[in-house]
Amino acid sequence: MTYAWPWVDLIARFKFQQQAGWSNALATLMLSTPLADDVLDNADLVLPIPLSPQRLAFRGFNQSWELAQHLSPVKADVQWLLRTRDTPSQRLLPRHERLANLVGAFAVEPLRAAQLRGKRVVLVDDVMTSGASLHSAARVLRQAGAAHISALVLARTESLASE
Repeated sequence: MTYAWPWVDLIARFKFQQQAGWSNALATLMLSTPLADDVLDNADLVLPIPLSPQRLAFRGFNQSWELAQHLSPVKADVQWLLRTRDTPSQRLLPRHERLANLVGAFAVEPLRAAQLRGKRVVLVDDVMTSGASLHSAARVLRQAGAAHISALVLARTESLASE
């Protein structure tokens, strides 16, 4: 769906006002996306985009993890993909700065890295603007040997669709 009215206010409440109770309804909406069920059925792992410990403490929960758990309770796992450092908010940055901002921000959990080889992974995020977070996370998963990486997002901003 497009990150615009009426969804923008609901997603902002979910994400920034500690209203994690919306996660089941929003995940159900994500499942209505064409091929979402197929992507999840074919996945070995469903991984949320991780938050830094600082941002997690500030928000009180990881919205992507909340969505992932409802999308695929058996395959969702919050411990495979790590946020290695806190980064400034991506919200106002152009795509090239977003990508630079995320260099080295993600890593695969070292004790699980070998088990990732050949796996089919679905990344879950709430809002995709430029795709920088998904791109950076997918890069480290690919380097660790993931065979196939897909993404499911709740909403996408329209303004950067042409970037």
